[in-house]
Amino acid sequence: MVTISLCMIVKNEEKILERCLDSIADLVDEIIIADTGSTDATKEIAERYTEKVYDFQWIDDFSAARNFVFSKASMEYIYSADADEVLSEENRQRFRHLKETLLSDIEIVQMKYANQLQFGTVYNYDEEYRPKLFRRKRDFVWEEPIHEMVRLTPVVYDSDIVITHLPGESHAKRDLETFVRHYQEGRRLSKRLHGLYARELMLAGDAEDFARAAEFFEISAADDSRDGEELAQACCVMAKAARLAGDIVAFFKYTSKVIAEEACSEICCEMGHFYEKVRDLEEAAVWYYNAVYETQPILSIHAGGRESLEGLVRCYEEMGSLEQADIYRKELECLLRQGRHLGKCEEKEDFQNGKCEREEERR
Repeated sequence: MVTISLCMIVKNEEKILERCLDSIADLVDEIIIADTGSTDATKEIAERYTEKVYDFQWIDDFSAARNFVFSKASMEYIYSADADEVLSEENRQRFRHLKETLLSDIEIVQMKYANQLQFGTVYNYDEEYRPKLFRRKRDFVWEEPIHEMVRLTPVVYDSDIVITHLPGESHAKRDLETFVRHYQEGRRLSKRLHGLYARELMLAGDAEDFARAAEFFEISAADDSRDGEELAQACCVMAKAARLAGDIVAFFKYTSKVIAEEACSEICCEMGHFYEKVRDLEEAAVWYYNAVYETQPILSIHAGGRESLEGLVRCYEEMGSLEQADIYRKELECLLRQGRHLGKCEEKEDFQNGKCEREEERR
């Protein structure tokens, strides 16, 4: 049986920390918690479960906090958890079984992270694998009988454990403010963070967030060192920021840049919103249709599904085409029933199997 250190960083989690620790504390061999500046009873609650509660001065860097708390671990494996996570009894048993049977050559265990869309900010899917359990000290192994080399790729195991994500509130404002501070301090966002910033804006940003982000993404959209994927992300953000600000010239500048290369659901959805606002409902419906059925989302699955389907329903209702509106309403209801409430039907077979209205009925 392997030994496990539970490592967490927390701040003002008094409402949910006990729930998290009750679901995992007896399955691990030590608990290490770094508090980044709580002003509530978080530390007192943590100290009921462990003596290893540390203060970590927040420096606007989650990785620095994670590295600090990981450095205090002493067991074979480290389990990284957040206070808003919960293991059900079924998954507690799976975790216990994993601990009893885990092979020593496995370096990372992935677990399914579920219920991500309750406060969807950077997630397009309700469940996905995430690395959660890490071997503390990695053994380097030589491979190949000739021209030998050290194995650098970790041995990863995808477990059947499902972690339920139960946040008390959305962290979007906090995250978006962090992005703003980073680029205002002159730091260049990596490709990964560039995409996450754009996605979080498209999924959870309001008009104020887009206005504050415009300075960064305007520069990014003109940055030749960014690749095509990043440029498309920047243009999607700028198009929405321009529409929300009523800047028609900028709106068509950035939508045109994307359409000239390869249209995406986000830009088509933005065109739909624009024409709906100026009361050209027929043109708006064309763009909403393209968002759902002719293109794919690159940032927000809302744009390729629910948001644009709702636009189609509104447009056809206002045009008096109630039968057409009902077709899209039924598809929206179908997506809700199937649990894909943000996206489009994944396969044309869905229509052939009677799961949704037939595709030709939409026209």
